[in-house]
Amino acid sequence: MKTAQTGILADIPGHALYVSYQLADMTALPAALRSLQAEADGDRCVVGLGASLVAALNASIPGLRDGFDIPGALVPLPQQPIALWLWLRGEDRGDLLLAERAWTQRLQPAFVRHQRVDAFRHGDGRDLTGYKDGTENPVDALAVAAACVSSANIDLEGSSFAAIQQWLHQFERFDAMSTEAQDHAIGRRRSDDVELEDAPESAHVKRTAQEDFEPEAFVLRRSMPWSAGNRAGLMFVAFGHSFQAFEAQLTRMSGAEDGVLDTLFQFSQPVTSHYVWCPPMLDGHLDLSLLL
Repeated sequence: MKTAQTGILADIPGHALYVSYQLADMTALPAALRSLQAEADGDRCVVGLGASLVAALNASIPGLRDGFDIPGALVPLPQQPIALWLWLRGEDRGDLLLAERAWTQRLQPAFVRHQRVDAFRHGDGRDLTGYKDGTENPVDALAVAAACVSSANIDLEGSSFAAIQQWLHQFERFDAMSTEAQDHAIGRRRSDDVELEDAPESAHVKRTAQEDFEPEAFVLRRSMPWSAGNRAGLMFVAFGHSFQAFEAQLTRMSGAEDGVLDTLFQFSQPVTSHYVWCPPMLDGHLDLSLLL
């Protein structure tokens, strides 16, 4: 039976590395994919494949594409297609750095590393602004239904589509806001996580209320704060049975739907976005039967 990679549904780890790769040597690709299939456990190492990799293999994954198209967005929404994405998860930062080195060496020369982002859990799952992330996440069976393709689709059963966005926070702008203005920008009180009924329509919570879309736009968020030098922000990761829910939320956030821009953009901006398909597990290994 095909099942989701367990790291997708597991709790957020203490530390993580988000590592992306581009194709470099097609002749070495079969060996690299065999290594990936043999070594990736779907738990400590969650794997996502980009559209360029699938196309290079002359394969097709229904629903997978390089990125989104949101006409009418009021803000820039940068995108960077990638071939391969690894979410390395653990509790020791040093172990993760060593694991990333081993993976990068193992995947060469077929892949070249494009980006590595160092992420971590903050408190009880909070963004660096202090607000809790993923408070409306579905749980248990609802989480599986939101994040994974159902058994009704035999070919894609247990797989997931992941949207990854690196957000860069402008802390000076955020700190210049009063506590009340910060709460109204998010739409929730930081002190007790209670949503504010009188928050403006531009509040982030109101822009992304999953049950307010038609159809409902539920995703499983697995986001973590990141930092590099004097830059920091949030690695937003949304797993879904398709990209539809993520794109519906981003369309509304960006003002493309009704001209109302999410207040989040006043102090944070996405600097890159990726789309990948996360294959299921079968008998303890990645199921790459649609590709190989």
